[in-house]
Amino acid sequence: MAQRDAEATRARILSAAVTEFAAHGYSGGRIDRIAKDAQSNVRMIYAYFGNKSSLFDAALSAAIVRMANEVPPQPSDLPAWVGELFDFHQRQPEVLRICLWAQLERPEAASEPLETYLAKVEAVQQQASPTIGAVDLLVIIYAVAQAWELAPTGLLAAAGSVGSDTRRVAAVEAITRILA
Repeated sequence: MAQRDAEATRARILSAAVTEFAAHGYSGGRIDRIAKDAQSNVRMIYAYFGNKSSLFDAALSAAIVRMANEVPPQPSDLPAWVGELFDFHQRQPEVLRICLWAQLERPEAASEPLETYLAKVEAVQQQASPTIGAVDLLVIIYAVAQAWELAPTGLLAAAGSVGSDTRRVAAVEAITRILA
């Protein structure tokens, strides 16, 4: 008889939950679809996470921590960092989507993990100015990096066949000018 790997099962459930909640939100997300996609069962989801709310919160936290780990701040080169954030959102749009669903449906969960954000604020503190504080700077950087994922489709269509490389250059240039 094969032994179960609890951590692998938990990781598969979290991955499937991020995908499901990013696509359908908290209200539209279905535990049975998560179980199927994770090659697990509903009982195991409840055993690991307790309830749907806890699973959503864990999936959101895992997505935010993944982004923080894969794209840590570069205080000495914030324009390069915005380019890396842009690339991350192009590769993994589900992270931004689950964050947006959290803001809409579970804002109390969207503030976690606070430690991740506090570390970023501290990291960019030296690049802040009297008029643009560290939190403001981070908000602006994230807004620029995420802008093309959030922009209306019609607006993006107005640019014709502009590729993501051109948009990435625009994001880097915008932060360069803001910091100048």
